[in-house]
Order: sequence, then C-alpha cells, then structure tokens
Amino acid sequence: MNLIRLSGDMTHLLSIIVLLLKIRTTKSCSGTTTTSAQLIDSSIDSIFEYDDFFGLGAFIQVGSKNVGYLGISLKTQELYVIVFATRYIDLFTRYISLYNTLMKLVFLGSSLAIVWYMRYHKVVKQTYNKEEDTFRHYFLVLPCFVLALLIHNSFNVVEVLWTFSLYLEAVAILPQLVLLQQSRNIDNLTGNYVFFHSAYRALYVCNWVYRYFFEDHKVRWITWVSGLVQTALYADFFYYYIKSWNNHESLKLPA
Repeated sequence: MNLIRLSGDMTHLLSIIVLLLKIRTTKSCSGTTTTSAQLIDSSIDSIFEYDDFFGLGAFIQVGSKNVGYLGISLKTQELYVIVFATRYIDLFTRYISLYNTLMKLVFLGSSLAIVWYMRYHKVVKQTYNKEEDTFRHYFLVLPCFVLALLIHNSFNVVEVLWTFSLYLEAVAILPQLVLLQQSRNIDNLTGNYVFFHSAYRALYVCNWVYRYFFEDHKVRWITWVSGLVQTALYADFFYYYIKSWNNHESLKLPA
C-alpha cells in the first residue's frame, strides 16, 4: 500500500469521525438520551473523550452554531449501508490483511450505526429534516444493479455485487448534495464531512494514476470510471467549499 492510498483511507475515516462528531454534538445540545441508546452513546462518547487531543475539538465548536439541525441526508447514509454490505460480502471468506479486515468492519459498522442513530435515536431523529431530504434514492438502486448485471468483469454473485457497490457509491452522495443545496445554510461540521468524503475519493483517483505509472497496475475501467463520476459529482461542492474557506465565509451552495 502506498502513501496516497493510505491517505485516502484515513480521509474516509476522518469523514466518518466528523459525521459522528456532528451526531454527538447534536444530541448533546438537544437533551439526554434514552436508556435503550445508552450503550451506543457511551461508545461514541468514549471515542471522542479526547477529541481535543486529536485536534478535532475545533470542529465541534465551529459547528455548534447550527446543532439543532442535523443537516445530514439519511437517504445517502442508507445507500452507503447497501454499498458496504454488498462490497464486503466476502468479509469472512476472503482474508487479505488485518488492516483490510479492520477497515471493512469500521466502514460497515459505522454506516449501520449512523443510520440507526438517524432513524431510531430519540433525540437525533428529531433533528433530521425529512421535508428537505426529498431525493428519491430508491430510484438509484435498481439502475445500478441492472448495470452491474450487464457490465461486470465476471458473472458471479460476489463480482456482480461488488460491481453494483461501485456503481451505487458513485451516485450515493446525490441525496446529500441535493439536501445541502435546498438548505443553503450549511454548518461547518456538515460541510467538513462532505469535503473529507470528496477528498477521499479524489485521493483514490490519484492512487490509481500513481499505480498505473509506477506499479505496473492494470487499467480497471469499471473502478476508474465509477470513481471519476463520483469525484465529478463533488466538483461543484468542492469549489464553493474552498471559496468559502478562502473568503472566511459561511458555506452556501447556489439554488
């Protein structure tokens, strides 16, 4: 594994940490938790008990001005659960490395936890703005699955599901981007989450280019095209994020 790939994985992990920080800040400023959620709450709280030590405490403070509104698309998070569940179907049948297994468990487990929080947590679910999260995400699932049946490297269950996960991940961010565009006023934590998520995919594209030229890596058209489509969808957000950061302004997307 080269440094670019590792940076991509860590940036992906950082985007999840920022999202969990957003959820933690939201529930902390909205009241106490229920008994059924105490176990998960205590686990997440323990992860961030030393957040200032890791340099993440600033995210909580700059993002706290809008904690009453979660600003995260549940539909995008549900799509990511499908992505990781279908991609890592070989989790217990194919061992690559300890690092690989741990990262798969983290990505799948954190996605499930985020969806659970947004759907069932007594406090957090009240901050989810269902009225603005209007993208019909189920329309993305079937076309991606049909495309995976038609265009794949080999026709077997694992390969088709893996290909399906690539196609679906490429467009899974659409409900989140539409939600941000409709809400207009984007708090820093939500903006940072989407930024780190876009940076992770951009780093993956750089990793593919590096491996092609320096590691005799074969072209994988399905992976490359899906990754480029996903990166392109972030382009508009990335531009306005950098612009707002450079001008020291609040992040706003055009309607």
